[in-house]
Parts: sequence; C-alpha cells; structure tokens
Amino acid sequence: MTRQQTLFEVGSQGNVVNVASVAQRSPFRYPGGKTWLIPQVRYWLKSLQARLGLFVEPFVGGGIVSLTVAAEKLADQVLMVELDDQVAAVWRTILNGDAEWLAERIIKFDLTVENAEAVLAEAPGSITEKAFQTILKNRISHGGILAPGSGMIKHGENGKGIKSRWYPTTLKRRILAIESLRDRITFIEGDGVASMRQLADRSDAVFFIDPPYTAAGKKAGKRLYAHNDLDHEELFDVAYLLKGDFLMTYDDAEEVREMARKRGFDTQVVSMKNTHHAIMSELLIGRQLDWAR
Repeated sequence: MTRQQTLFEVGSQGNVVNVASVAQRSPFRYPGGKTWLIPQVRYWLKSLQARLGLFVEPFVGGGIVSLTVAAEKLADQVLMVELDDQVAAVWRTILNGDAEWLAERIIKFDLTVENAEAVLAEAPGSITEKAFQTILKNRISHGGILAPGSGMIKHGENGKGIKSRWYPTTLKRRILAIESLRDRITFIEGDGVASMRQLADRSDAVFFIDPPYTAAGKKAGKRLYAHNDLDHEELFDVAYLLKGDFLMTYDDAEEVREMARKRGFDTQVVSMKNTHHAIMSELLIGRQLDWAR
C-alpha cells in the first residue's frame, strides 16, 4: 500500500519558492506578505475533496492569498477580514465601488517629497482619501510599513528615492483587476478571531490564518503592525474548533510548536526566497492531512 502524503510533503521536495515567480495581484507592499506560499495554498485547496463554499482570511493584510483564490475561482466566495483601519480603507474603497476613483487619484498624483508629506499630514475626510493616503504611505515607506514610526525611503532602488516603489500604471491595473472580482469577495473591517468563531460550524469553509508574528516575545510584529496585540492561545483554541480545514503560518518558535502540539496539529518548516534573494523559513501549521482517498 502506498503511504499517503501530507500537504507538507507535496510540492516542496526541497524547492524554495521565489516570490518573483508568482503573479502579483495586491496593491500593497506588505511586511510578512505570503506571495511565496501561493503554490502550496493552491495545491492544498485543489486537493480538498469537497467544493469550497467559502475561503476565509481573518488577517488579510495585503491580501495576496485571498486575491489568488478569487481570481482562480478556487472557492465560491472569499471573505477578507482586517482590523487595521488604514488597510481596511483600501479594501473598502476598491470593493465597494470606488476603485476607479482610487486608480485615477494614483495616476494623477505628482509624487514628490513635498507633495507626499502634504498628503500624509492631512486628516482624511473620507474612506477614499484614507485609502489613497494608505497606498501612498505603503509605497514610499521603508518595507511598506504602515505602523507608527515608519520613515520614507530616502535612496531606494537605483537612487530613485520615494519613487522607487511607486508604479502608478501597475497600481491602477491591479486595483481595477481586484474590482472585477467584487462579486466573489466580501470584506469585513473587524476582528479576525471573532470572524473565525462565527464561522466555526461551517464545514464548507476553509481558513488561511496568517496573524502578526508576536508570539514568543517576537518584536517584528510589534514593529510592523499597528494591531499586534493578539492572544495566540485563543487563536489556536478557535482553530481547533473549526469544522472546516485550515492552514496557519507562523514564525518558527518553540512556543508556537508547543501550542500546535497541545492541540494535535501538524507542523512543517517551509522555505522562501525574498526579493533580496535571501532564503527565509517559516512554520506551517494544520491538521494531519492526506489526499489518497
């Protein structure tokens, strides 16, 4: 009898995913983004027996996984949840009918240090203005960091300064492409763990869980994300209650492995190559999965 394979054994085989090889769909430069994990997520979803009624991303951030699921029709519907009001403003604007306004605002903006500082100093008068302000800050800040204290790019790529990550035409194309998926995506500005609890009994729902990495005293999440106060034990408890499948990604720390062991979850270290060609590792967590049914 052939031994059944788990999700973590399939498609990896020592290969390191290069983020440059994956379709870029998000308008964000997002710290901790999961572009590199797309091949594994795609395989996981396609391998599930039942048709997926709902794909849920409770900490959506830059949204590359949800956008891929919607674009490739890997589930009937996608639910994106985000607590950060800046990030939420972008998703609300794009998905609630103002995508073209945002795209044109980006195209027409004359990006200089002075103009950027003027926009970021304003108190936004609407959700759409907050969305533009967020995209601008994301694109001109070091590492795309939106949390308080992030600074503007000074030199950037090839000495282009703050313009080195400002691609208006590309941003417009991505924003309008996301708008075309509106009928498949629902966005909620709110608490991701609460959304998981509300949907825990849905057997046709699957969850991709990518929380801020603040477990085990990790400082990166506190520096990168405005909303980093998360009860990780509670998150694992809620994941245990889910009737649908889930895949979770975390910083590889012994405390995290212990939370997974206590609940009988499977873990596997996976590797990725970032935009600077450095190989980095993270921890995938899920139920014991096999595909030879």
